[in-house]
Amino acid sequence: MNWNVYLSGEIHTDWREKIKSGAASLNLPVTFSSAVTNHEASDAAGDLLGGEESSFWRDHKSSKVNSIRTKTLIEHCDIAVVRFGDKFKQWNAAFDAGCLAATGKPYITLHEEDIIHPLKEVDAAAMAWATTPEQVVKILCYVINQK
Repeated sequence: MNWNVYLSGEIHTDWREKIKSGAASLNLPVTFSSAVTNHEASDAAGDLLGGEESSFWRDHKSSKVNSIRTKTLIEHCDIAVVRFGDKFKQWNAAFDAGCLAATGKPYITLHEEDIIHPLKEVDAAAMAWATTPEQVVKILCYVINQK
């Protein structure tokens, strides 16, 4: 079986690459996907439908266009990793975690200990909480290879 793993959340560090390279080094049968991680491109997705004078409507249109990808990839994933960083509030990651929980999709949260409290509900619905990408790779290896 090839596993589809959706990588959600923080876009300012290389955590996705660490998970991808760790899985590749173990030859795990995994395909990774994620939302658009280019911040400017994501913000401008609604511009494909024409410009807006109001930032509210620009963001509204962009979020809808982006959600086509996000909803589809979440629907087709076997498991997700939801990353919360310390520099920005990732409301989109919390929303993804809620969608995953509501649809019964298993997910792993990835964040530091200093934000346990604000993420208590998100972590409670997760199947695991990791603090490093390396721990995520170990979990994937165990789930996929049973070791």
